[in-house]
Amino acid sequence: MARPVRLAVRAVILHAGRLLVVNAWPGGHSDLWCAPGGGVQPGQSLPDNLMREVAEETGLRVTVGAPCLVNEFHDPHGDFHQCDVYFRATITAGLVNGGADPAWRDPEGVVDRRRFVTEAELRALRFKPDSLADVAWRTGPGYDPLEPIVR
Repeated sequence: MARPVRLAVRAVILHAGRLLVVNAWPGGHSDLWCAPGGGVQPGQSLPDNLMREVAEETGLRVTVGAPCLVNEFHDPHGDFHQCDVYFRATITAGLVNGGADPAWRDPEGVVDRRRFVTEAELRALRFKPDSLADVAWRTGPGYDPLEPIVR
């Protein structure tokens, strides 16, 4: 029997023209970058889940705005399927010298690197979902159809 679809939330955070991205592969096991966020806990709203996840992964406090992207990905050789709802978010607290606190550590130990990048810098990295740069620096909601998972 297949596992249920996992629901997650992610934040599109632009600060001074730069997008906040994280690497959620402890120990440098992958060079893949994404927007901060994570799995939804039942009984909490999507924005509340997102505020918690961003604080855990980055040490930043945010307000959550409108949804801007729905992305699905799956393992075509297994039963993993996740649906991410991306929201625009604004930093309200936690910046140190204009960026994320370099001393911050994710209490879950998942995110070990985070950085703010320009669009050109993001496009030089390996990142998911494929439409992240377009959604971050352009307007309007988006939908990424089912993508195979990458590691």
